[in-house]
Amino acid sequence: MGQRSSLVLGLQQTFFLPKPAFTEKELGDLSGTVTILTGGYAGIGLQLAHILYGANATIYVAGRSQEKATRAIQEIQQAHPESKGKLHFLHVDLADLSTIKPAVEEFMKKEERLDVLMNNAGVMWPPDGSKSAQGHDLQIGTNVYGPFLLTHLLRPMLVETAKRSAEGKVRVCWAGSIGIEWAAPPGSVLFETKGGEERVKEGLDKIPTYGMSKCANVMLGVEGARRDGADGIIHTSFNPGNLYSELTRHAGWIQRMALKPVLYPTKFGAYTELFSGWSPEVTKEKNGCYVLPWGRIGTYNVAIEKAIEKNENGGEGKAEKLYEVCWDITKAYM
Repeated sequence: MGQRSSLVLGLQQTFFLPKPAFTEKELGDLSGTVTILTGGYAGIGLQLAHILYGANATIYVAGRSQEKATRAIQEIQQAHPESKGKLHFLHVDLADLSTIKPAVEEFMKKEERLDVLMNNAGVMWPPDGSKSAQGHDLQIGTNVYGPFLLTHLLRPMLVETAKRSAEGKVRVCWAGSIGIEWAAPPGSVLFETKGGEERVKEGLDKIPTYGMSKCANVMLGVEGARRDGADGIIHTSFNPGNLYSELTRHAGWIQRMALKPVLYPTKFGAYTELFSGWSPEVTKEKNGCYVLPWGRIGTYNVAIEKAIEKNENGGEGKAEKLYEVCWDITKAYM
């Protein structure tokens, strides 16, 4: 496979990007399918919701703000007056584990299937000292523990949907980032023990913490594929691309100016997610794959590969360990 440096991969994934190959034109009709889209009322999520609703899907826009969701739903409906799809708000705060089970229970009362769970929402570079409701670093809590719990609680419905769906159609998608190549600390995901509890390491600067949280999502995509593949669930993770979105709302003006030359419209990121969740190129043989902008199966550097690989295969076994850490952190809220 050869050595692939973070710098080379970062340049390739930032500047040398082909046109999207899987768009609304290739998507087809999604009537009868159901998607949960976290963070679906802003940025990439909003653009993806437009595409899915235009294809007649039922979409649950999951997030904290009823007000923002209502505005987004009205915007989407007005933009696609001929759609036969449905849009619903699902209240869930990924930074508060106690809100996730009630949201899943509400969803399961209304629906009998779930075709795609798009773990799109996240937070990047919040103010120093920001914490989740359970006292974890906000980026780790929101980007890792929250999506893990949501995915676990929805797994029974994903399994049942896979039993009556075409092969490869039921998917869980995890939001990675180009930050896994340049922002993560050496070792990609670090662990610590505090108060007798093992967890993802906290106390790092906000930038490496962000990169680490995104490495964690890639690992959960791989480990999810290992654990759920036999039940027909496909897991993917993706680098959505460098985009103009609300994700950079906490960045300082210097950081925003530095990012501006390499940012693209958010709809391009929606195409990355669309490929991850709906492209027929993602088959069971490619379960656990990593998707690059703007929709193509790729890879990451060898250091992350080694971290993900199982111990018995000469790797560091961190994907398996992360899954168990997330389980222990969230099990009280299951």
